[in-house]
Amino acid sequence: MAAELSTSINIKEPRWDQSTFVGRAKHFFTVTDPRNILLTNEQLAHAHKIITDYRQGIVSPGLTEDELWRAKYVFDSAFHPDTGEKMILIGRMSAQVPMNMTITGCMMTFYKTTPAVLFWQWINQSFNAIVNYTNRSGDAPITVGQLGTAYVSATTGAVATALGLNALTKHVSPLIGRFVPFAAVAAANCINIPLMRQRELQHGIPITDENDNRLGESTKAAQQAISQVVVSRILMASPGMAIPPFLMNHLEKKAFLRKFPWMSAPIQVSLVGFCLVFATPLCCALFPQKSSMSVSRLEPELQEKIRANHPGVERVYFNKGL
Repeated sequence: MAAELSTSINIKEPRWDQSTFVGRAKHFFTVTDPRNILLTNEQLAHAHKIITDYRQGIVSPGLTEDELWRAKYVFDSAFHPDTGEKMILIGRMSAQVPMNMTITGCMMTFYKTTPAVLFWQWINQSFNAIVNYTNRSGDAPITVGQLGTAYVSATTGAVATALGLNALTKHVSPLIGRFVPFAAVAAANCINIPLMRQRELQHGIPITDENDNRLGESTKAAQQAISQVVVSRILMASPGMAIPPFLMNHLEKKAFLRKFPWMSAPIQVSLVGFCLVFATPLCCALFPQKSSMSVSRLEPELQEKIRANHPGVERVYFNKGL
């Protein structure tokens, strides 16, 4: 009879060493696996039960270590790390590749007319707003009013940026025009992410010591977390929006696409998808998910509180969001 699985495995942390880029990359290749969006509610509930039981010291009969880690990654793919709530399906990181390849491919195919730019930038920013809200840091609730204001501000800013850039590039080469969607997406990420997570910038995000003891909320930590996410998202979009324009510019001069112009969108979507399969996990892995900063970089009043109540703490930790 096989020995029962130990209850000492630390499933609060990822399976691989998060202090190295390779360890983080392995973690995010698992988290962003598009197959996770095909999991049924029953499979998610089963993984949820395995993980919640294990955290309470209850081991499911016959459970192996590999099955435990698989359940953890299924659990992490669908449930928010701070609130524990089930995340919106298209907002999960496992939906990033299929959703982004479709939206980005269409943005880069239909970029020549104002209505097309308006429509696809609106679709893209609406999707980004859902992702940014779903993957926010912290457990404080956000009101419908705050959410609505952030969404309208972010989407308006992003669409205006795209239209402005489109107008500026009307008299340049077609190849440069193809990069307008990327420039718009990069600029929009700088607008959308801080706006959708503005509550964190105003009120702070939870910070803990290395043993997960909560020490308070910090706006400085929120600024670092959101900055890292903005950089990751822009770099995540770069390969899929920078490489296909060169290839499509070349392919559209060939007889095949002149004969079958309707194939342009499927080819572009496929190229973007191929880039995103690798870019999404690798760019998520640029910064540790459990980010940290020195106590000396926190707000002065928070520094005083921590030094008074927890004199040995030199670094604080927080979930940066995605």
